[in-house]
Amino acid sequence: MPETQIKLHNTRTRKKEEFVPLDEKNVRMYVCGPTVYDRAHLGNARPVVVFDVLNRLLRHVYGEDAVTYVRNFTDVDDKINARAAESGRKIGDITEETIGWFLEDMAALGAREPDAMPRATEFIPQMVEMIEGLIAKGHAYEAEGHVLFAVGSYAAYGKLSGRSIDDMIAGARVEVAPYKRNPMDFVLWKPSTEGQPGWDSPWGYGRPGWHIECSAMAYELLGESFDIHGGGNDLMFPHHENEIAQSCCAHPEGEFAQVWMHNEMLQVEGKKMSKSLGNFFTVRDLLDHGIPGEVIRFVFLSTHYRKPMDWTAEKAKEAKDEVSSWARKLSGNEDLLQSTIDPHLCDSTVVEALADDLNTSLALTRIKQLARFIDNSPEYLSLSDEDQLRHEKIFASSAKLVGFDVIELARQELDRLDVADLEHFELSLAEERLIAIESKDFSKLDQLKQALNDAGVEVQMSKSDIKLTPRSDFDPSKLEALR
Repeated sequence: MPETQIKLHNTRTRKKEEFVPLDEKNVRMYVCGPTVYDRAHLGNARPVVVFDVLNRLLRHVYGEDAVTYVRNFTDVDDKINARAAESGRKIGDITEETIGWFLEDMAALGAREPDAMPRATEFIPQMVEMIEGLIAKGHAYEAEGHVLFAVGSYAAYGKLSGRSIDDMIAGARVEVAPYKRNPMDFVLWKPSTEGQPGWDSPWGYGRPGWHIECSAMAYELLGESFDIHGGGNDLMFPHHENEIAQSCCAHPEGEFAQVWMHNEMLQVEGKKMSKSLGNFFTVRDLLDHGIPGEVIRFVFLSTHYRKPMDWTAEKAKEAKDEVSSWARKLSGNEDLLQSTIDPHLCDSTVVEALADDLNTSLALTRIKQLARFIDNSPEYLSLSDEDQLRHEKIFASSAKLVGFDVIELARQELDRLDVADLEHFELSLAEERLIAIESKDFSKLDQLKQALNDAGVEVQMSKSDIKLTPRSDFDPSKLEALR
């Protein structure tokens, strides 16, 4: 057993449980990925960041090579077909471009790429085989060129979401087609017309329904039973409910996913994100408007994944100030910037917070405490250089566990800032302080400090030292007027 005991809230059992993997040497996780027809919006990004943290935690506890993380791309879908028809572009060109956008934007948020990122179109034969098996076992039937899963053949249908049949019918907005035996029956295969993507099958030329792809890919890549299945709670029904039904019926010897995890939805300034309200943002919109990926990540992780998250401009500003201060604190320590950070130096309180059902909010609170200790406390200043470096490494290791590479941010800080001769102003402050102490008139000293602050320079003055540090809003041109 590992030293750290992870506890996760299991949607299936509706309680927080100790996580015990099927195989400690191969912890397996599947997360539903995007349908690739457009840029990822903020809501699409939340599960990516949430399960990226879980991926990092699992590797920290069980070993870097002991985790298999799979996240799929849905690259065959009616939305993609519609986008192709509107634009006149080839479907393959649209999906390839969109996948590239997605990976670029998620990397900007600090998300590691999963071990496998299967595309639905790569697993059509496996889907056909699974559908054939379901028909043979009496769990699916062919009707008018379609193949449908017979929901009535699976007694446990609805247990994940806890919905009644009436609620499920209303919630699924099911198409009551004349060929359905039961309104809840869902499509496994459907015919394709000219101009639509399609593949030959025992039921004619067609394409898979949405739900079957995840079941087929999870089985092929993770087996009939695996540890964790994640996604947004909007997928709980019908998508995840249907995945369970078809997977457990196709492979009754397995149990499919042991633990189900769902993140809550995202709001913007207290309202549901929508284009009609003018508060709809893609990740790229924010990145292009100067909000760094690490700031978006910080805002996401400030709220527990099972609670609704409200994106606000004020939260983004506070996050930017916090993360920028981390980079500034470390940018002056050359020994640290040249170090390799040992993940096992991570602060135990941070690990314990994450192990308690991904309490990222508490983890960030502890990381902020570690950051404030640096350069800002008598205890820190009294440490030897070696102990100061160790504390900074603990801080960097802890931040890395939740996805913030503060060493790289500090290096970027050094590269980005063409800092004017701040030593000149340190001397000026020292001179003005001597004059002020003698004359008892501190007005000129205060004016200089305010001018430096307005130029984006943080002023720290102690009895024995004066330190000037550029903030993220540093503007060297404003200092020229002070010379």
